[in-house]
Amino acid sequence: QVQLVESGGGLVQAGGSPRLSCAASGRTFSNYAMGWFRQAPGKEREFVAGISRSGATTSYADSVKGRFTISRDNAKNTVFLQMNSLNAEDTAVYYCATGPYLRVSPNGYDYWGQGTQVTVSS
Repeated sequence: QVQLVESGGGLVQAGGSPRLSCAASGRTFSNYAMGWFRQAPGKEREFVAGISRSGATTSYADSVKGRFTISRDNAKNTVFLQMNSLNAEDTAVYYCATGPYLRVSPNGYDYWGQGTQVTVSS
């Protein structure tokens, strides 16, 4: 059974730099792409960042490009999202997901974590 467990969220001041982690288990981690999505109240779930199986290719939403960095440690079955220069618009529940290929659409991922809340205070 595939499981994804996010951590690292919480209340953060504007301008802060938290790092989210997502620990995966249940299948060979390095055989799958990973993605981070977020969902704010009243809004649809949106792509934040994605990384290929090897980590050689990454993709970012325009809203986070230059501020967020996705990375992975295949030896530790973990994917990270380093977030910098946070603002109120970054407040959301953040989800990690795994799928066969790096995709922007949430439909491209077959397993999801339970999410971690990130709240940015001004």
